Amino acid sequence: MNEIIFKNDEVNDIIDGLAAKIIKFKFDLGNLIIAGIKEGGVAPSNIIHEKVKHATGFNCLLGYVDITLYRDDSFEVKKAVKSTEMPFNINGKDILLVDDVICSGRTVRAAIDDLICFGRPKSIKLAVLIDRGDREVPICPDFTGKKIKISDKYDVRVELDGKNKFIEKILKV
Repeated sequence: MNEIIFKNDEVNDIIDGLAAKIIKFKFDLGNLIIAGIKEGGVAPSNIIHEKVKHATGFNCLLGYVDITLYRDDSFEVKKAVKSTEMPFNINGKDILLVDDVICSGRTVRAAIDDLICFGRPKSIKLAVLIDRGDREVPICPDFTGKKIKISDKYDVRVELDGKNKFIEKILKV
């Protein structure tokens, strides 16, 4: 049975707080690429990109990372690669990697592996909406919307509205 952990208004507050932390960090926006991890990090990265643009007036670069080929938790036939969308040079750039939920850290590790194949960024920072803890690899978010503790027998799922533009709710499933 699905249990709603955060409803729409609470999710909006989490995203607003996360975006405020990112804006306060004072990235060099001319050197910043916001990169959402497909699938779950796409909507949050789009929303954060819009909030940064609205707050600063600067339209930094936006891309997406597909970790399909870099996963280490599935030894079966890989799903179809959705392809990383990074149509610009990342050498010397500051990358803000965005995902919806972090737990083991393995997804982020795979995303970093994928990014490195495209070049050598100046830095990689990590922003997540939800941090569940329980790392299996030494990866820690630089920006966190909300830390929660939930038994590892449950998944945390971020659900979007029908247009994939707004995060509707966060569930324990």
